[in-house]
Amino acid sequence: MRRAGLNRRRLVALLALQPLLAVGLADAAVPQKGDVVAWPAISLLDGVRIEAEHLRGRPVVVVFWSLDCGYCERHNAHVEKLYRASAGSGLLVLGAVNERNSEAVRKHMAARRWSFPVTLDSPALASALGARRSVPFTVTVSRDGRLVELIPGEMVEDDVMSLRKLTR
Repeated sequence: MRRAGLNRRRLVALLALQPLLAVGLADAAVPQKGDVVAWPAISLLDGVRIEAEHLRGRPVVVVFWSLDCGYCERHNAHVEKLYRASAGSGLLVLGAVNERNSEAVRKHMAARRWSFPVTLDSPALASALGARRSVPFTVTVSRDGRLVELIPGEMVEDDVMSLRKLTR
């Protein structure tokens, strides 16, 4: 007697294809290198709001990070150096922290003497930049508003400091 619907062989074949279909659908919506960024408005931890128009024509480095990430700790020490070295160059260095408690972020940054601008992680910002769930995750955007680099993981100081090349 034959059962109606999917037989075992067809079910196995469909299950094997599922990851491929999911990747194909997910990749279509994820920004890639060379894509123009559709910037959302960004609210910084200090209350300043950066409108999308303010980001046009400016090179930008965004680092997605988390308070409890040891890799982020070391990485962000280099990000702070980049921020200070880039003052007046036009490069915007921005942190996007995966946290909802703004006071915890303020205390964390103050204890480390970090002063680069930070926004609480925004799904709209992550979506616009193609950010992944891993942290730290560094994204660079050129003056013409295109994604240049999507860099997962901790970077050494020289590599972070080399991001100043975006100002040329």
